[in-house]
Amino acid sequence: MRTQRQVVDYSLQKRAVLRDLLAARVGRYDVCDASPYLKNAARFHGEPTEERCPICRSENLVHVHYIYGDELKQSAGQARTRAELSVLAMTLREFQVFVVEVCPGCAWNHLVEQYLLGREGLAGGAEDGSEQEAVSGSSARVGSTPRRRREAQR
Repeated sequence: MRTQRQVVDYSLQKRAVLRDLLAARVGRYDVCDASPYLKNAARFHGEPTEERCPICRSENLVHVHYIYGDELKQSAGQARTRAELSVLAMTLREFQVFVVEVCPGCAWNHLVEQYLLGREGLAGGAEDGSEQEAVSGSSARVGSTPRRRREAQR
């Protein structure tokens, strides 16, 4: 997606967990503890990958995208598909996405990455007047000129 920004990758943390597992500092049941809700989200909203599970090596991992943000209200914390994310990115100002990898077989799960999406990250900035609306918290009034036009008149 073109509006991804502030991406945080957790691959080093994943390697550390796997290293601890191989060194027997943590048990398999400590890392293979996906909740039933996460497994269901992987089944119904997940995106299959070509990557094999690092624990059981018998199933491919599934990526689940969870969304959080002030504009989402009751939808915050829900799993969404990639197609839904691109639609939301063009309609909402800003929201955060957490990507979790899940193994449907052994219940391995780990946070893969997090990033921000939304209109606020577009190259041209916010659309006419919407930046002003976000600051003032009110909608544009009738008869007011958009910010860009006022700057051009000066």
